[in-house]
Amino acid sequence: MSILSSMDKQDPIISALLQETGDQKAVQAFLDRHKNDGQSLTSIIKEENLLDEQQLVKVIAATNKIEFVELSPDMVDSMAAHLVTSDFANQHNIIPVTRADDKLFVAMSQPLNLVVRDQIEMRTGLQVVPLAAAPSAIQQAIRHHFNVQNATRQAIASMRLKHGTGPSAPDDAEFERKSRPVSDDPIAKLVWSIVTGAIDVKASDVHVEPAEPDMRVRYRVDGLLRDAISVPAAVQQEVISHIKVLAEMDISERRLAQDGHIALAHDGHDYDLRVSSLPAVGGEKIVVRILDKSAGQWSLEKVVTSLDDREKFKTLVQNPYGMLLLTGPTGSGKTTTLYSILQLLNTPERNIVTVEDPVEYRLDGITQVQVKPAAGRTFASALRSILRQDPDIILVGEIRDYETAEIAVSAALTGHLVLSTLHTNDAAGAISRLINLGIPPFLVASALLGAAAQRLTRTVCQTCRQAYRPSAEELELIADEIQPAGDRRTVQLYRGTGCDECDHTGYRGRKAIFEVLCASREIRRMVIRTDSEEAIKQKAIAEGMKTLRRNGIKQVLLGATTLEELRRCIDMGAE
Repeated sequence: MSILSSMDKQDPIISALLQETGDQKAVQAFLDRHKNDGQSLTSIIKEENLLDEQQLVKVIAATNKIEFVELSPDMVDSMAAHLVTSDFANQHNIIPVTRADDKLFVAMSQPLNLVVRDQIEMRTGLQVVPLAAAPSAIQQAIRHHFNVQNATRQAIASMRLKHGTGPSAPDDAEFERKSRPVSDDPIAKLVWSIVTGAIDVKASDVHVEPAEPDMRVRYRVDGLLRDAISVPAAVQQEVISHIKVLAEMDISERRLAQDGHIALAHDGHDYDLRVSSLPAVGGEKIVVRILDKSAGQWSLEKVVTSLDDREKFKTLVQNPYGMLLLTGPTGSGKTTTLYSILQLLNTPERNIVTVEDPVEYRLDGITQVQVKPAAGRTFASALRSILRQDPDIILVGEIRDYETAEIAVSAALTGHLVLSTLHTNDAAGAISRLINLGIPPFLVASALLGAAAQRLTRTVCQTCRQAYRPSAEELELIADEIQPAGDRRTVQLYRGTGCDECDHTGYRGRKAIFEVLCASREIRRMVIRTDSEEAIKQKAIAEGMKTLRRNGIKQVLLGATTLEELRRCIDMGAE
C-alpha cells in the first residue's frame, strides 16, 4: 500500500479524514477504492461507517467551507426558531439559530441540501446562511424549542403584539394546510401548539379547564393527568370558541354540553380528535380525546405480550360460537384488546359486526354501528338488527343492562361468537355480574367461553432505569414469585430515576396485564350450582389461571414496572 501523496493530503475530504481518524492506512484504502470504482468519497464514508454522524458533518462542512457549530438549545433564538414550523424542522432536521438583518442562520445536518434552503427562503423571505451541526444536536434543539411550553409561550407572546409585526410563516404545503384548517393567527397558533404538544407526548386526552387567574391545560399521559401549561384567562373564551369552531360545535350555546370532532394531520399521521364541552362554574371545560387513525392495525402479539395469556385468548376465540368477556375499569384498554382479537379473526370468510358507543377506530373489512339513544338506537335494539344481518362474530361495546345481556347470551347460544365488556374487578366477577343482571345461571354456563380481567400499568423508562435492592416489605409482597423459591439475596428490582425522555416521572409507556379465566367443565358446573364468586376464582387458579396480582409481580421481577405502580392498579391483597 502506497503512502498518501502530498496532493492527496491537500484534498479537503482526505485532509479532514486524516484529522478525524488519524489512520493514514485506512484513509489510503478508502482513497484506492474511490479511484478504482469511481464511487464518491462521501458515499464511501457513509457506506463504510468510517466516521460517526458528527465527524461526517464536520467533513462535509470543511470541504464546502461551511461553518460547523457545536449546537446547544441555548444558542438558538426562540423567535428565529419559530420562523419555521415544528413539522418542517423535524422533517428536514434543521433549526434556525439566529436572524441578522435580512439573513437567517440555519443549523442543518445536510447543509448542502439546496432544496430545503430554497424552501426556507421562500417561507421567511430571508437569505439562508447554512451552518453544519450534528443531527442529534439539532434534534435536541428542536425538542427544546418546539415543546408545548415554549411553543405556547411564543403564541401567547404573539397575541400581545399587534397584527403585522414581524414575519409570519405561511403554510406552503398541502400537508400543513390539512393540519392547520383555520388560520395562522395567534389564537390558532396557541390551539395548534396545545394539541400537537399533546400528540408529541403521546397523551390520550387534553383537558382545557377554566380557572383564575390562568386557564389550566392538562394532558392525560399513560393514564395520569399532568399539568402542561397555563393560558391567560383573558383569552380563555377565544381559545374555547376556536376549538368549538374547529369541531363544528355551536359557539353561541354555552349552557348545554356538546360533542364534536376534528380531523387533523401531524408528523405524517392522521388523527381524529373527539371534542366534548361541559358548562361549568367560571366557563366551559373542553376535553379532547386524541385517536391516532394510523394506529388501527393492532396485533394480538403487541397488545398481549405474555405468551401464555396470548395462547389462551387464541384458544378461546377459535370456538365457532360462545361468549368472551373482558372486564376492568374505564381506560384499562379493554376495547384495544377486543380490536386486536377482531384483527386476528378478520378474514374474508367471516362477517364481523360491532355495536359501540362511540366507534373510536375504523376497522377495515368490519361493519361498525354507532349507538345513538336519541334516535332509538340502543345497544339492545342495534344488537337485534345485527342478528338479522347474518353475522359470524359480534362485538358489543359494553353489556349494561338485562336486555342487552339477554340478546348477547342468546346470540352466543345460537351459533355466534360474541365479544363484549363488563365493569367488574376480576375475571370471575363477570359471571356473577351476568347472573345479577338477570341471566339464568344455566344459560351463563352454556354461553360463556371465558372471561379476562385487564389492567394497564405504566412501564419503567428504559433511559433512566436503575436497579435497586428491595426493602423487606417489598420482598414480602413478591416472595411467592421469587425463583428459585426463597432465594431473596440476589433479587433486584428496577425503577426510573426521571429524565427528559419520561418528563421526570420514571415511567414511559404502558403495557397490559391480564387474568384469563377459561370456562372448564367443572367451572360450568359451579356456575349452574351458583357457587360463590370466590370459589369459582379459586377453582380457576387451581386449573392454572394466573391472577392479576401474580402476573403483575412477574412484570415487576422482569423490570417492566414497579411495585408502586402495581399497588396503584391492582388490589395487592387479593389472590
